[in-house]
Amino acid sequence: MTETFDFASWPPALTKDQLEALSLYASTYALSHGLLYLPPAAEQPKIPSAAIHAPISLFPSPFPRRLFEQANRIQKAYDILYARITTDEAFLDEIMGAETGVGRVDDFIGQLWKGWKKLRDTGRLPQPLHLGLFRSDYLLHEAAGQPLGIKQVEFNTISVSFGSLSQRTAALHRYLLNATGYYESSPELVAENFPVNDTIAGLAEGLAQGHKAYGVPKSQILFVVQPGERNVFDQRPLEYELLEKHSIRIIRQTFDELITSASVDPKTQVLRIAVSPDLVPGGSVEISTVYFRSGYMPNDYPTLQHYETRFLLESSKAIKCPTIALQLAGGKKIQEVLTQPGILDRFLANKEKYGNDVLSSTEIEELRESFMAMWGLDVGKDMVLPDTAARESGEEEFGVRKARESALSLVLKPQREGGGNNVYKEAIPAFLDSLPKEERQAWIAMELIQPPENAGNYLLRAGSVNSPSQTPVKTDVISELGIFSWALFGESKVEERTVGWLVRTKGRDSNEGGVATGFSVLDSLLLVN
Repeated sequence: MTETFDFASWPPALTKDQLEALSLYASTYALSHGLLYLPPAAEQPKIPSAAIHAPISLFPSPFPRRLFEQANRIQKAYDILYARITTDEAFLDEIMGAETGVGRVDDFIGQLWKGWKKLRDTGRLPQPLHLGLFRSDYLLHEAAGQPLGIKQVEFNTISVSFGSLSQRTAALHRYLLNATGYYESSPELVAENFPVNDTIAGLAEGLAQGHKAYGVPKSQILFVVQPGERNVFDQRPLEYELLEKHSIRIIRQTFDELITSASVDPKTQVLRIAVSPDLVPGGSVEISTVYFRSGYMPNDYPTLQHYETRFLLESSKAIKCPTIALQLAGGKKIQEVLTQPGILDRFLANKEKYGNDVLSSTEIEELRESFMAMWGLDVGKDMVLPDTAARESGEEEFGVRKARESALSLVLKPQREGGGNNVYKEAIPAFLDSLPKEERQAWIAMELIQPPENAGNYLLRAGSVNSPSQTPVKTDVISELGIFSWALFGESKVEERTVGWLVRTKGRDSNEGGVATGFSVLDSLLLVN
């Protein structure tokens, strides 16, 4: 199928009165339906007294239907791939470990890996199951002479966010369609082009499957959260869904709290959280599943006690979402290594290891087509290189030289989540000059994805006391699609399901894409041909 949609025609033209009306409809719907953030504050109050609506787009963003279907189709392959990477300890040790891998030069990764290895060596990993709530992120890619395609930005294995608010945003745009018809501004704006998004139920189902596998009905799920979390309204709907649809209760604690409240029984490996006996008879709660909405950045572990608390949770028989192994599997270096020859086949086509549970060559190739070219800055004569000439030259500085020469078409990525960590284009040469040689192993170079030019939207952010205006801003944008799934797995069987989607949209002049970090707004899909 050939794409016929003209991205430069988006968004449709509106009069001033129409724009003001849509902004009012959108902001009041968001405030009425939990599409919310806590407002910025030096310290969040224990009991919130106010909220603002999350940053949103007024129109859904156009996305080719066949590429949306492709992104959903390949999610199963990605789930299986990352499940098998997670259970291949030798591979993770080699790529991410503190002896030969990224952990040698990245203290955060090294700390996690060393704690995980110590638990392995001392036989203190009693739970063989891993639970993942995943999100695979894509941008549209418009290469010269090629049909429009999708390319993966990254695969997220810890604290995947905006599942709940993405569903709310899709509902917001359907509401605007029903309430106004978008003033008949475009023939594309019809109900059949607005895909269903039931991410809340899907992600809660994944957590419920972990709870069920643990097998103690009266146990609870622990949400490990960050202090002063502004994005609480993305997390609470999962709690409500688990309680109302699955009769599973939730307890929320930060690492600071868990340092003193968490304990693991040395005989049974049961994880218990101490709470006030006024709240829970007996004064403690048994935990079936640990769901991390924290723990993905170094500043989540300001002291060694915080790391030790993470390792304590890991040593219990509660099911972790994710385990340390699964968190390490989501590293950017793993993403780069997967592009090297033979690596996908190792995990997806190895009949000797996986029997008939292998993927077809067509499925593997479709997944491979979602990769952008990338390489490690430490690439040299003993490593797989992106081109034959460089390989034959045996040039140890190839990775850095190639990044310097191609800087304007690259992004450099470290082993970090949460946005705001990458180095782009013009900033790359100076960064390379300052990067110690021994730290190159922690960085990858990735060719920039090229989204369609001149696509636009109206972006609406909540006002404040100092700036009460909520005038939507029309700007050229880039939209990123995320596909959610869950997977529960051990050494052999992988149970998984694709459960929903997310769209984040940012101004084209912004390199970073995080909503929580202020770069993007929440958006939804308009499927086009």
